[in-house]
Amino acid sequence: MPNTPRITRRELLRGAALVPVAGALAACATPGAKPSASASAAPAATSAANPFGVAETRPLEIWIFDGGFGTEYATKIHEPLFKQKYPKAEIKHNATKEVTKVLQPRFAGGNPPDVIDNSGANAMDFGALAQDGQLQDLTPLLDAPSWDDPAVKVRDTIDQSVIDIGTYDGAFSVLGYVNYIYGVWYSQKAFRDNGWEVPKTWDAFLKLCDAIKKSGTMAPFTYAGKFPQYLYEPLLTTAAKIGGGEVLVHIDNLEDGAWTSEPMRTAAAAWAEVGAKYLMEGTAGLDHVQTQTAQNKYKVAMLPSGSWLENEQKTTTPADFEYGMFPIPDMGSSDKLPYGTLHTQPGENFIVPSKGGNPQGGMEYLRAMLSKKAAGDFSELVRTVSVVKGAGEGRALSPGAASASKAFADAGSNTVYYRWQSWYAQLKDEAVAATGELMTGGLTPEKYLERLQKKADEIKNDSSIKKFRR
Repeated sequence: MPNTPRITRRELLRGAALVPVAGALAACATPGAKPSASASAAPAATSAANPFGVAETRPLEIWIFDGGFGTEYATKIHEPLFKQKYPKAEIKHNATKEVTKVLQPRFAGGNPPDVIDNSGANAMDFGALAQDGQLQDLTPLLDAPSWDDPAVKVRDTIDQSVIDIGTYDGAFSVLGYVNYIYGVWYSQKAFRDNGWEVPKTWDAFLKLCDAIKKSGTMAPFTYAGKFPQYLYEPLLTTAAKIGGGEVLVHIDNLEDGAWTSEPMRTAAAAWAEVGAKYLMEGTAGLDHVQTQTAQNKYKVAMLPSGSWLENEQKTTTPADFEYGMFPIPDMGSSDKLPYGTLHTQPGENFIVPSKGGNPQGGMEYLRAMLSKKAAGDFSELVRTVSVVKGAGEGRALSPGAASASKAFADAGSNTVYYRWQSWYAQLKDEAVAATGELMTGGLTPEKYLERLQKKADEIKNDSSIKKFRR
């Protein structure tokens, strides 16, 4: 059956929704006719104003992840901008919190939409999509004239890290739109009122946790217990501070013993102690919104998150709460990376499916998103930092965005990131489950790291899984 979509082993491992059976796909997939072979293969004439050859009457189907940034930025900023230039094009706007559940069957059925914000805890596996040829090569977008100035290429308007991290198997195919800045978040008002100081060393952090616990005013620390990736982020950043950025590079590259290295052992033991002594009661059974709302109610002092937090909590945050963020404290004088080192990387990842009906329109939509005005309006609306250079200039920043932006500026070149969780979904699943057990005492730090190393080794030795390297 030549028209049956090819399902890789990786895709089968990600869920039964991809079983290539017509009845199953019909039950799971969003309704939509499969595009003809010519639907995406016949662009209009290209020009400086229309570098991809967008057909002005061809509809554009867009799916936005309904998460921390909501969806208004698409309906109020990006889509109107595209529509202003292509008034005859129908925009089919959709939103979901369950990206994989709703959209992966569309890929299996051969009728994916045109633009997807593939983000959130339930994002599709980028590595599997790249391996199966489902991602449009966005290099032409980088080389196209920017929306604002035809003399400037798009690639020169965005941070280089966007290109580095969005490249899969040599092709730029994932556009991170937001500069995610990770750290420990707190209420500047609560710290000020209680005389608590931001800790710069791990000893000071533990003493602060002790002081908060003894005060009885609130719990010292929490994290999204149902989504332990919120906790392995500071754990990995701690390890990178101790041993240098190469600690994370070795993990990404599936190198032998990467997970069980000494910096990882020290970091896992440190955070296991936090789990044993300082967590808010009931943390393991709460999700990110519940723990963040508890912080807004002054039930807990600190939690790890990214720069989307302030916007995500805007409906429950007291007016004088005054979000702040501080970097992971130093473990000791032998740390290879200095205080202020941050985990930061492009996020809120947009893709254009290669087999969609309108990839030309999809790339043009991304080009519009990357205009300085669109990015600036976005940053102001959702209280965060865009990857477009200078987009925040002259904009009024909220307390949390200002705090994160300052931390990012202070970090300079001392930033780290990792990619294994987007390359290898099985490893991410294992890390999520194992980190939850580490923090509740179900795994010792040693057993925790051995478990993750075992899974990494399994992936490394599985010839059906495409490998990526930094």
